[in-house]
Amino acid sequence: MDKVVGSAAEAVRDVPSGATLAVGGFGLCGIPTVLIDALLEQGADELEVISNNCGTDAHGLGRLLNGGRIRRIVASYVGENKEFARQYLGGEVEVELTPQGTLAERMRAGGSGIAAFFTATGVGTQIADGGLPWRYDVDGKIALASPPKEVRTFDTVRGPREFVLEEGVVADFALVRAHTGDRHGNLVFRKSARNFNPLAAMCGRLTIAEVEHLVEPGEIDPDDVHTPGIHVQRVVALTPEQAGDKQIEKRTVRTAA
Repeated sequence: MDKVVGSAAEAVRDVPSGATLAVGGFGLCGIPTVLIDALLEQGADELEVISNNCGTDAHGLGRLLNGGRIRRIVASYVGENKEFARQYLGGEVEVELTPQGTLAERMRAGGSGIAAFFTATGVGTQIADGGLPWRYDVDGKIALASPPKEVRTFDTVRGPREFVLEEGVVADFALVRAHTGDRHGNLVFRKSARNFNPLAAMCGRLTIAEVEHLVEPGEIDPDDVHTPGIHVQRVVALTPEQAGDKQIEKRTVRTAA
């Protein structure tokens, strides 16, 4: 089945307001910038986003945030985006902060058909006990806090240990970026851009992938495939200009000797 669509605009045209989106990337590495920009142009709002973070003020998901399009974010941190922090602390957006590894596993679990799992991460903290601020009011007081989660004791190789129950996540749509993809939706991610992209692709009911290099079926060695095409419903081939437009979140240089 040829899953290639003509444009990013066509790929996201049926994303409705209020949809839940899983978005790949880490900081600005491997983010689906073209699909995000197309969604910004499309106009959907009241979105719930599941992603490691929310880009920066000027790039990635930060553009949707600046446009007032995001209602709720499930992420592992707020850093590097002043507008994200401002909206969160100002009560304009709801934020469910989740430990990074737990977030990754929640996405993988949702894509694998696993409804929930137990993890030791977060036991003895507000992650398990509840009370994390999800939303503030205009006065800076907590308007909505996280609920307590189930904690159980299991026997491990190190003896009895407490674990907290975390639910898998499933999104209405997933947006990812791959280095190489074929017309059947098989994807290969390059180096650190692999990050959250395979997990986001798994947990989306409808996954859209923008690919830097589109190849024909059979050109990717099956052993090299990171995300099988069964997880991907739409493929957008990027132009060389789009593929080469990659922002650097922080540039660090060494003083010349």
